[in-house]
Amino acid sequence: MASMDQFPSGTLLEGKRGLIMGVANKNSIAWAIAQQLKAQGAELCFSYIEAMESRVRPLADEIGVDFLVPCDVTQDDSMAACFGAIEEKWGKMDFLVHSIAFSDKEELKGSFVENTTRENFKQSLDISAFSFVDAAKRASKLMPDGGSMITLTYLGSERVIPSYNVMGVAKAALEAATRYIARDLGPQGIRVNAISAGAIKTLSLGGISGGRSLIAEGRTWAPLREDTDPIGVAGAALYLLSDLGKSCTGEVHHVDAGFHIVGMPDPEALKGD
Repeated sequence: MASMDQFPSGTLLEGKRGLIMGVANKNSIAWAIAQQLKAQGAELCFSYIEAMESRVRPLADEIGVDFLVPCDVTQDDSMAACFGAIEEKWGKMDFLVHSIAFSDKEELKGSFVENTTRENFKQSLDISAFSFVDAAKRASKLMPDGGSMITLTYLGSERVIPSYNVMGVAKAALEAATRYIARDLGPQGIRVNAISAGAIKTLSLGGISGGRSLIAEGRTWAPLREDTDPIGVAGAALYLLSDLGKSCTGEVHHVDAGFHIVGMPDPEALKGD
């Protein structure tokens, strides 16, 4: 992952405050976004699940974030306490970054039809899609002056990806939810968008059978012939969360070296590979 000095610094988010949900370790996309937002002057809060606290706190310390709150997105009381803590400390907020997804990795193998259980289907959509709806509802009440929200998605929502299965369905629901949230919150001056990032070496990718091969294949297929760079994803987040993204809402913005536009790989690229 990139270090803090690789992210452009400035004042685009000076005086702005926001919550980042989903920082897990140095390979998290949410961590790259956090570094970029901090470099542009934002004041940040990290939410975390208790099992990840020992990983999240050192990262927060690294960039001078001293506001951390526990949050289990599957529990209404925990969500209420998280946003209650933000209201108590800040009064209001300006942006929300949602980078949370989960599914039983055993059900991401083989056949989607045969291996998907009712319990994991509900759990996957609850954590990966509904959590954004719930967070958006709570965050919007703390945005009297308008604001911006983003969530993280993946191409498996649009196309069939091996070993992605129910997560693809959950991401499709997340993208649809993004559009409906954007419609509902638009009159309040709140913009809501999604970033569809290419395959990156994250904790989530490691849970997908054959996930690492997605990176190599992506490099071969993508027009830019390169891996998706977390710095690029963080830059897109900065654009969408700052005033640079004015008039942009309800979008799914792809940051994947162009992989999503390709129907089949260039034969010459395959020869080179």
